[in-house]
Amino acid sequence: MTTARRPDSLSDLEARLGHPFADRALLQEALTHISASKGRDNQRLEFLGDALLNFAVAFLLHRERPDWQEGPMSKFRGVLVRTDSLHEWALDLGLDRALTATHPRKAPPMGPKPLADALEAILAALFLDAQASGQDGTAVVLALVEARFLGPIRSAAPEAWARLDPKTTLQETAARLGRPAPVYTQVSQSGPGHAPRFTVRAEVGALQAEACGPSRKRAEGDAARRLLDLLTGST
Repeated sequence: MTTARRPDSLSDLEARLGHPFADRALLQEALTHISASKGRDNQRLEFLGDALLNFAVAFLLHRERPDWQEGPMSKFRGVLVRTDSLHEWALDLGLDRALTATHPRKAPPMGPKPLADALEAILAALFLDAQASGQDGTAVVLALVEARFLGPIRSAAPEAWARLDPKTTLQETAARLGRPAPVYTQVSQSGPGHAPRFTVRAEVGALQAEACGPSRKRAEGDAARRLLDLLTGST
């Protein structure tokens, strides 16, 4: 059982992507979650799309930030291609309405990871469709990634990832200060299944901070950000 789509739904997505597909089966495949069918799903495309995305972001960072060394470029690429970032992009494209899953009436809404995977699968589908049509598939993907990330890359400070990737920053800061590694503990979970709320405590030695969020990962990040403020303020 799959989610029914309006006849124009794929056309709407193609318009947002700026690419009419010659082979719409590729786009359908990119939008097929592994739970939806015993046939082809989007996992193989996601594998290719992940590599294409990382290449495109690395190329843009190398081109646009000649003042950055490998370390900052690598860290900021990690920020841009993290699940939360790709999830936001997927929502902007409307993939939450387009991604096909099994038993949609019984299943909860698609979470960040399936939508991020679908976004990467779509990048692969764009590449393959463009290549098969005689275009430069790499250029097509690069143009889409550039439209999304060029602004943040150009405006980012060298330490921009510190607040955007607080868990990594907290771990590195704790190590640099000779403190214990951060520990995260789920304090509670509340709310209905389709809209849960997680409370998480982050600890570095005697210092601790709590935060609440719609996912454990989001709560951990917010708790890490608060604890980072305490840790740097205590030195």
